[in-house]
Amino acid sequence: MPHPPVADHLLYEPYPNAVLLDGWLVSTNSLTRSILEKMRPGDESVPINANLNPPHWEFGHLTWFHEFWVHRAGQVANPSLLGDADYLFNSSEIAHRDRWSIPIPPLDALLEYNARVIQKTRELLVKSIDAEKAYFIQLSIFHQDMHNEAFAYMWQTLGYPAPFAPFSQAKLDANNASSYIHFPETKVMVGSEPKSGFIFDNEKWAHSITLPAFSIAEQAIHNSDYLEFIESPSNQADLNPVTPPMHWKKERGVWYQRYFDEWRSFSAFEPVRHISYSDAKRYCDWRQLRLPNEHELSLLMAQKQHDWQPSHLWEWTSSPFTPFLGFSSDPYADYSQPWFDGSYQVLKGWSMYTPDRLRRSQFRNFYAPHRKDHFCGFRTCLL
Repeated sequence: MPHPPVADHLLYEPYPNAVLLDGWLVSTNSLTRSILEKMRPGDESVPINANLNPPHWEFGHLTWFHEFWVHRAGQVANPSLLGDADYLFNSSEIAHRDRWSIPIPPLDALLEYNARVIQKTRELLVKSIDAEKAYFIQLSIFHQDMHNEAFAYMWQTLGYPAPFAPFSQAKLDANNASSYIHFPETKVMVGSEPKSGFIFDNEKWAHSITLPAFSIAEQAIHNSDYLEFIESPSNQADLNPVTPPMHWKKERGVWYQRYFDEWRSFSAFEPVRHISYSDAKRYCDWRQLRLPNEHELSLLMAQKQHDWQPSHLWEWTSSPFTPFLGFSSDPYADYSQPWFDGSYQVLKGWSMYTPDRLRRSQFRNFYAPHRKDHFCGFRTCLL
């Protein structure tokens, strides 16, 4: 009898060694705990908002996710260390608005739950782990990395003090002249190759496409570029003008920008951030330019970094978030498949709050086009 095919997620080789996985786990979990423990009294009470989560709920959720996949084999029938955890913290089951009204355990109980789950995983890593455990431990680490970044943009939205130091910063370039890099028509591989290490299911699988010739900006749009657009007569005369970003203000003729709880002087040559896809597109229309598609931006980001300037922001593309041909879900089916409805846009790159282990040119982030609370910006292509 032929052997049944091996599930894709068991083939994401090579796996990091146990020492590296343990280091990643400790670093991401220590960061999460420090965020929660540094919160001021009352900061856990956030307004009901489609772009926010109650912080203690978010902490409970990421611990539940780790336990569910690493220690419970993704099966509700296998009991949790925390009573009612499946009801309280399964984001696929609990309505977003209900997260404000459920009886979330006190922070001390959540910290204890988290410590027990992480200790169980660290004990696993002392032993020999198989491909399945290696996959789910990586999935849980990267999931937690994403939630740490979500804490950063939630704190920015709320005007709280910065929850942690950024992992990197954009290089500021006072040369504001538009400089474009030309790529001739070429065949490129998009998506991820088998046996290239851990991937997310929406990257499956690598395939060749012909990318027409294009010219893409060497750097992202700056604050000064965007301010010129905001103050342009055509935008001001529009019946629905694009308004300044949510973290800008003008006092006595002087512009300022907010970093978390601190108002700073306006930095003209800093990549503009917190811009929605919809407003980025309107900027492009005004400049008679366009957004790059995800494959154009991926090709740029695969070049040596002295050839282009990273913005240290997630960058919008013109590509809707859709599956590659032959897509299949991995065990956490809700990661990608529910969002393939054409109402989300792909973003590429990373933000200053994304750890290095998630910074891959194949990674496909995605958000609804009206969202601008995350650390996002954009660059342009010539028409």
